[in-house]
Amino acid sequence: MIQSYFKNKVYLILGANGRIGYSLSKELLKLGSKLILADIDTKNIIKLNKSNIHLVKKINIVKEKNLEKIIFQANKKFKRIDGVIHCAYPVTKDWGQVIEKINPKSLKINLFNHLGVSILVAKQFINYFLKKKIKGRIIFISSIMGVRSPKFENYRGLKMTSPAEYSVIKSGIISLTSYLAKLYKKKNILVNCISPGGIKNNQPNKFIQRYKESCGSKGLLDNEDAIGSIIFLLSDSSKYINGQNIIVDDGWSL
Repeated sequence: MIQSYFKNKVYLILGANGRIGYSLSKELLKLGSKLILADIDTKNIIKLNKSNIHLVKKINIVKEKNLEKIIFQANKKFKRIDGVIHCAYPVTKDWGQVIEKINPKSLKINLFNHLGVSILVAKQFINYFLKKKIKGRIIFISSIMGVRSPKFENYRGLKMTSPAEYSVIKSGIISLTSYLAKLYKKKNILVNCISPGGIKNNQPNKFIQRYKESCGSKGLLDNEDAIGSIIFLLSDSSKYINGQNIIVDDGWSL
């Protein structure tokens, strides 16, 4: 039943080459959806090139004109877009500094590239859905760091941290989700987000062990673990769910 719903639905995945974006792309293809895959890097998604994919290569979405270009290309090929999933994660080279060492210039860029661009994504696709009279879905990717403060003890003695701007950006995305859902709830546009826990990415063993102590059974997630919630939010089963943030973290935030 779920496969029949997704068959021939058209979705745009921004940041499709990343860990969540790539896993989501594979799952939606299995369900028969048509995809527009957009990223500045395409080394993973190029492997998925099939007749029901329109691959947008080397697109930098921090420029609003490129978002307009994606919509034009998608509409030309598929005649409609049913939903957009914003997984993109653009950062500067010095991203991840402790707060005492944050570069103001980089801070400004990162805040715009993440939170500012999320607002522009919403602007472009809400306008598109309203113009085409489509019951559209917008899904953002937040994080448990937007829900709870980091557990700083997990980083003690390690050359890694959870940046302050990351928490600010991700909590902002949750607020943006609620704002948009309330503003457009009478327009048949659903806006939701998910907040995954930490995802495996070659973290030090000491961090992995400390992190798992706060979880139920698994600890750090695999890329695929966040996908089920996104599929649910795109599906007909969630047609009355709006403005919500689904936490997927194996109990870390409890």
